[in-house]
Amino acid sequence: MEPDAIRANMEARIRSFGMCTPDRQVLSEADFVLFGASELMMEGLRSGLLDAAVLACDGAGTVVVADPALVQGIGGRMSGLVKTTPYPAVIERIRDAGGAVVFPGTAELDQVDGALYALEHGYERIAVTVAGAEMAERVRDAAPGALIIAVHTTGLTASEAGRLVTVADITTACASGTVREAARTKALVQGGTGVPIFALTERGKALVMAKLSVTTMPLLIKGGPLPPAGDGCPSPLI
Repeated sequence: MEPDAIRANMEARIRSFGMCTPDRQVLSEADFVLFGASELMMEGLRSGLLDAAVLACDGAGTVVVADPALVQGIGGRMSGLVKTTPYPAVIERIRDAGGAVVFPGTAELDQVDGALYALEHGYERIAVTVAGAEMAERVRDAAPGALIIAVHTTGLTASEAGRLVTVADITTACASGTVREAARTKALVQGGTGVPIFALTERGKALVMAKLSVTTMPLLIKGGPLPPAGDGCPSPLI
């Protein structure tokens, strides 16, 4: 990951869908990967397994959405967000699509407050994306029934990875060797081999299986020890 490559990638996203600008597009129904967090939440909303999703959006911050196309439009092409600026045009676009922006004045990122907002507004079966073990634990304490999807796991220590797989329902592996190791005895289902996701609970497994039931992609399903590694695995794992 060199500066020039990162710059080119971000500039392409700005041109394609207005990422990090007031022109940000927020609706999409196209899968970008089979087992992405937004793809799983989109299917969870379509199938009735979920009522709403709590996620982060550039230009808006913490958002609560119940429209599958809004989940995918926000999360499908965006990752690694740690801070953002509120853009009124983006916030209005999200609201017009039925979504809620928890901190419209500051675009703050706080998944705990997002989960509480969703519950207070009548959503019971919520999915919440989190980054890091501490945030996962805080969400679990605040919203015990939430389905927690851990993202951006590269760089976690062995201790953090162990804590994460204890409280999350699904975790992405990213380029993390510690998450792959921690998931070895915990995962019920692995989706993908290069950059896999792990379903760690029965609810997480149900969400992955719901996605598998509607995909038109050919599938190979095989029982065995997890996690196997395949082509496209990041190197080195961090």
